[in-house]
Amino acid sequence: MGEVVGAALLAHVPTIMLPEDIRYELNEGKEISLVPGLHRLRTEVMETLDYDTVVVLDSHWATTVEFVITSHDDREGFYTSEELPRGMSAVPYKFRGDRELAESVAKYQEKNGTWITPIDDEHLPVFYATINLWDYLGKGLDKRWVSISVCQTATTEDFLRAGRALGEAIRDSDRKVLLLASGALSHTFYPLRELRQHEASDPKHIFSPGARAADEERIEWFKAGDHARVLETMPEFKKYKPEANFSHYLTMIGAIGEEAVTSKGVMYSEYENSVGTGQVHIYFPKPEGGFPLPKDVVLER
Repeated sequence: MGEVVGAALLAHVPTIMLPEDIRYELNEGKEISLVPGLHRLRTEVMETLDYDTVVVLDSHWATTVEFVITSHDDREGFYTSEELPRGMSAVPYKFRGDRELAESVAKYQEKNGTWITPIDDEHLPVFYATINLWDYLGKGLDKRWVSISVCQTATTEDFLRAGRALGEAIRDSDRKVLLLASGALSHTFYPLRELRQHEASDPKHIFSPGARAADEERIEWFKAGDHARVLETMPEFKKYKPEANFSHYLTMIGAIGEEAVTSKGVMYSEYENSVGTGQVHIYFPKPEGGFPLPKDVVLER
């Protein structure tokens, strides 16, 4: 029987890939906390935890008629971002995939009323929500890495259903899996001509007081292990445009028991701004006895 051995909500912002001197220049002469936070997460979790596979819930990979999960045996190449090639250019990557786990997820799609397709096309793009985290957390470690897309036509319920299918596939495997929800909290950018006045990490630059308050409220709930409250208040949070409708977190929490999850979040960064958006690293350790199983229900489409 497989299990999820840890889960995290992590920021992947392009800033973390910029040279140190440029990061300092953008941030009033000091380091953003996201970078040392990733170094500490690698040392304390990625290099010590017993796991086989990392599954990234990739908030930058948008699909339309289904969720897609990578099913390659391995992936290798160079990544240049179409969004910010100045900061993410020719980043080398090389890691093993997990075909067996990826293909098994599709077996649980019908039961959970969702659509998930494994794809192993060698030309399938990769996205920096995966690559940036792998560069800090996976490079040099012999672990399998798999990514799952965000379906842009999906609702909160659809993200939870995809998570349930993922959780069942993990449970019925022999894998120990680490889940990384790669994405932001509130996610509204400043207009271009204002943007460069708001590049520093201080949360006073978050796009609006309401977005900052909503983010900080949820961070406190994460720290308290009150995932039920986060789920209950999703309609309110969506007013502040969480990245990709918060799909990364929702799919993650769907895989590990939804409102039954009480794992208390451990902060691996401060709450920071990135040109208006709310960013943070929070790790949810496996509780004694393990995470709750995903909801074992059959839902009508």
